[in-house]
Amino acid sequence: MTTTLVKNVVVEVEGEGQPVVCIHGLAGSSNNWTPVQPAFEGMKVIRLDLPGSSRSELAAEPLSIDLYVDTIAAVLAELEVADAHIVAHSMGTIVAQHLAVRHPELVKSLALFGPLIEPPEAGRAGMKARAALCREKGIVGVQEVADAIVKGATSAETKAQRPVTLTLVRESVMRQTPEGYAQSCEALAGAKAAEVEKIAVPTLLVTGSEDGVGQPAAVKAMGERIQGSKVTVLDGCGHWTTFEKPAECVAELAAFYRAAK
Repeated sequence: MTTTLVKNVVVEVEGEGQPVVCIHGLAGSSNNWTPVQPAFEGMKVIRLDLPGSSRSELAAEPLSIDLYVDTIAAVLAELEVADAHIVAHSMGTIVAQHLAVRHPELVKSLALFGPLIEPPEAGRAGMKARAALCREKGIVGVQEVADAIVKGATSAETKAQRPVTLTLVRESVMRQTPEGYAQSCEALAGAKAAEVEKIAVPTLLVTGSEDGVGQPAAVKAMGERIQGSKVTVLDGCGHWTTFEKPAECVAELAAFYRAAK
């Protein structure tokens, strides 16, 4: 594995073969994809920390979905990747949808975990409130958010049986800087829906039965708008799909890539 700085973004590259680009969600990092690495066997895996998240510095301009899309396109150009499979989680799924619509030549397939087209209005207000909390309280605010996410965004099964998963979710959030997380929240709060009907590549949508962000009914409705997409709902899973149900996610991805080749 090589870890480099590309366009001020931390990028990890490992393996050879067809490229797969991994896009994390809000309060995520490249480690969102560590539990599902076996699914990418025989592929060139490109994992990045989005601007302002985890190890990557804030951009000079305020964070937004458009900025994330432009950043990923620029990273692929720098790495001389002409097209790639895209796998994404949560907020990253919105980025992936816009990437597929704006740069269809770059996208071979989409695998979206805990997906949403855009936040509901109540969700936008919640994101702005989190941003304000983190700016007001700094690292204490980030910790409060982390504890709330562990409680509210993981399944009952995960809480009862997987203490290490809860720790990983909490740590992922607490790795964020207060301003980086605040701007990431504002980017999500301002997200607008892509014209998903224009997506014309193989698409996999995976969510949890207890995912309050990528709610199963909404994900199924999303699947109806993307021609030929497949929707899978994992029982006993919350929003942190690859952390909560890694073996099931690996199986879904492996089957998806076999069919997409």
